[in-house]
Amino acid sequence: MSSTLDLEVFVRTADTASLSAAARSLNLTPAAASIALKRLETRLGIRLLARSTRSMRLTEEGRRYLDSVRIALEALSEGEQAIKQQGQSLSGLLQLAAPSDFGRNVLLGWLDEFKLEHPNIRLQLLLNDSNADLFRDTVDIALRFGVPRDSSLVALPVVPGHQRIACASPDYLARHGTPLTPADLAQHSTLRYMRRGQANNTWYFRQGARLQEVEVMGDYLSDDGEIVRRWALAGHGIAYKANLDIASDIQAGRLVPLLTDWQGEPTPFNLMCPHRLQVSERVKVLHGFLQARCQALLSA
Repeated sequence: MSSTLDLEVFVRTADTASLSAAARSLNLTPAAASIALKRLETRLGIRLLARSTRSMRLTEEGRRYLDSVRIALEALSEGEQAIKQQGQSLSGLLQLAAPSDFGRNVLLGWLDEFKLEHPNIRLQLLLNDSNADLFRDTVDIALRFGVPRDSSLVALPVVPGHQRIACASPDYLARHGTPLTPADLAQHSTLRYMRRGQANNTWYFRQGARLQEVEVMGDYLSDDGEIVRRWALAGHGIAYKANLDIASDIQAGRLVPLLTDWQGEPTPFNLMCPHRLQVSERVKVLHGFLQARCQALLSA
């Protein structure tokens, strides 16, 4: 097992491209830093850094190993902080990505409450309907709708049984009538959502063992979930939205749920992390907080 010092020397050297700079940052002599790096490479049986008298760069194996080392060191730091902060409030940075509609209209208010409960937490929020890359973007965790497709990520369930709902404003239904079956949607203006350049023209509904797919069309199409919701509120047509996005609108009577004897497309809601070691105490507390808030919203 490598010592923490060996790992820290490797990370600092990779970040600065200088063994001498890494040694200075860790209050080591260059010789001691070099010994630590060689000890790590010997244990692994690979070269992590290609070194010459004038330059230093990561090998391909070094690049792959670097991410794992960063995660391990961060987990060790989190563990030390958790021990030191027992009985104290949570602190540190939460870098969170979330869908635009849910983020702006639901999550923002909840995060205000979360910050009041944990004043020493710092928040960084990225709102975008394109899934954030948890390995490249400046986020640590992400809220996502849908069945996780990336098996390398850790999914913490927030609302596992979540679904989409067809809905429209009372004004639209008064003018155009209420669809009674999924097939009736073909006679209505639908508000479609586009993702990665592909429009969601097929809506799914289930009634027991019966699955019905409906091809829909309409004059309104957007890659922003909040825009689709606003169009629905304005009476422009029927939307097929995540239940969490429109629960407050339904409760307030601004939108009406349709085809209630059918189940919409399953869209589980998860908190995604790149690695199990990154499920810090901050993330665990946020996860429990979101579970409770979502349950309260959907059962209101």
